[in-house]
Amino acid sequence: MDLSELNELDINNVGSWPLPVKMVLVVIICILVAGGAYWFDTQDQIAQLDKIGAEEKGLKDTLRIKAKKAANLDKLKQQLEEMRVSFKKLSRQLPNKTEVAALLVDISQTGLASGLEFELFKPLAENRKDFYADLPIEIRVKGSYHEFGNFVSGIAALPRIVTLHNINISPLQKNDAQGKLMMSATAKTYRYLDEEESSPQKKPKRR
Repeated sequence: MDLSELNELDINNVGSWPLPVKMVLVVIICILVAGGAYWFDTQDQIAQLDKIGAEEKGLKDTLRIKAKKAANLDKLKQQLEEMRVSFKKLSRQLPNKTEVAALLVDISQTGLASGLEFELFKPLAENRKDFYADLPIEIRVKGSYHEFGNFVSGIAALPRIVTLHNINISPLQKNDAQGKLMMSATAKTYRYLDEEESSPQKKPKRR
């Protein structure tokens, strides 16, 4: 079959076309149908399938993480309970607002019991933190190294938390036969802030 015969084909009488031409036409029609189906339907379905696949992977990852957390839930609950118990024990070492005065007396009595002579015992303004406040106390005492050691040990043995900062020890007098020394330091005690004190203050509304 040559090109001249192709020109003689009757478009209105396809049934009379030679078999090879019919087969080529069928192939072309199939290709067009398949291409149209892919363009108008299959392409969107493939994109949707990829999207669903990505969502499935994300859900599986989330499920894996949650399953791991669920497996450790009992252990985490136990650790949380242990933290609560420890926190409760530590909180008992912080006095409340009404107990601070008694604690100040305990600090001064500890110094006197150690044989020290107080020259200065001055509580300063407290510094408020998130849930507690620290109360610095400037102290200046006379005594010996041994008495200073007893005082520091006594402070550490108090049932409440008291810390010593900026400790400075110097000779009291050059010709002091008794070997007296002067110690200056800042003692800090701590107390819990109650709910009203620890809650953030509301800013006044502008008029």
